[in-house]
Amino acid sequence: MTKTDKQEAVNKQEEQNKKPKSKVGAFLKKKNIEISAKRYFIDAMGAMANGLFASLLIGTIVATLGQQLHLQILIDIGTFAKSVAGPAMAVAIASALQAPPLVLFSMLTVGTAANTLGGAGGPLAVLVIAIIATELGKLVSKETKIDILVTPLVTICSGVLLSMGIAPYIGSAASAVGQLIMLATELRPFMMGILVSVIVGIALTLPISSAAICAALSLTGLAGGAAVAGCCAQMVGFAVMSFKENRMGGLISQGIGTSMLQMGNIVKNPRIWIPPILTSAITGPIATCIFKMEMNGEAISSGMGTCGLVGQIGVYTGWVNDVAAGTKAAITPMDWLGLVLISFVLPAVLTWGFGWICRKLGWIKEGDLKLN
Repeated sequence: MTKTDKQEAVNKQEEQNKKPKSKVGAFLKKKNIEISAKRYFIDAMGAMANGLFASLLIGTIVATLGQQLHLQILIDIGTFAKSVAGPAMAVAIASALQAPPLVLFSMLTVGTAANTLGGAGGPLAVLVIAIIATELGKLVSKETKIDILVTPLVTICSGVLLSMGIAPYIGSAASAVGQLIMLATELRPFMMGILVSVIVGIALTLPISSAAICAALSLTGLAGGAAVAGCCAQMVGFAVMSFKENRMGGLISQGIGTSMLQMGNIVKNPRIWIPPILTSAITGPIATCIFKMEMNGEAISSGMGTCGLVGQIGVYTGWVNDVAAGTKAAITPMDWLGLVLISFVLPAVLTWGFGWICRKLGWIKEGDLKLN
């Protein structure tokens, strides 16, 4: 067999592998339904976080600004934005799943039902139910001559019925897990400060959504503060540690953008992840044990770090809410010192130091942190 014949045989085998092995597989492929962890846990969760950001989070920021400036118009804008969190998440998820228009628009109703009935764990309920309802809608899309009736009917009815049947239980389960984490952090602030900070920080850099995880679990309080610490350690840490390779552009894109940009480099050399992870293991318990830093703003802010300074704005919003509620006397200089140290100073100094040691050991080499 010649080299050309071998290549043709390989090509034919690859084509055969790409073909669905059953009628069901062929139908799912036709409907663009891909049952995979990437699509449901990476693409969908990332989109959900964007939906939350464009509604609940930005609404909270605008409303808080309005309260501080005593501008009712900003408070009203923020209130309207926060009120559509459920629909925004559901539409974002459906968009990530590449839903056709009628399915996409029907998700407004589904998101409202799932988020409302899911209670404190609404975001997780929206994630689960929006995925199911979207895929069911895609199954029937353009299969009948009355598609304009059938597709939205199937999508909305399935989504709302699921919301009525399981959203309260999903919400309660997510809330219970979040409460358990927060209680454990209250009881064991040192150890849980390390665990929460490291785990949420790692999730921030991985191609999954730490913000969506924190929102789904309603992660606030001391645990939320530890999560902020971990996210800042990754973002500011990578930004400073890679300044030699990436200069000001890299500092900004990672420091107030996302440390996920380093994921490709981490795959090539996992040791570059050691400095920010060690830093998060230090700043987490400092946040919980020394500064008692709490995230009492929106839970999604716990998983945002310094991205657009959302984590810091969330902590400040929590202070304002606590003062207004009478649970906090005032915002103190110690509060500000802790926020600045945990968010910016310690991540920059510690990660740079650990990075320097790793470079001296030969674990990190020139160009390992270079962004394309």
